[in-house]
Amino acid sequence: MKDTDKGLSKEAYDRLAEYVRIGNRAMHRAEEENRQLGLPNVFARNGKLIFEMPDGSIVIKDDPFVTSHGK
Repeated sequence: MKDTDKGLSKEAYDRLAEYVRIGNRAMHRAEEENRQLGLPNVFARNGKLIFEMPDGSIVIKDDPFVTSHGK
């Protein structure tokens, strides 16, 4: 039986795990840099945009910078 018949080979799995680790590290660094610069971190969940503001508050709407008066 070939490795492809059983799923990913150990080498492919190890390479994939390394790529995920590198991506996660980059994401966490970018999130921290955004906080230091006073920028929100933006996520999508269930088709909705979620903004984590620099103070830690969560805003769920399309644009957290527009007030209710549109300014």
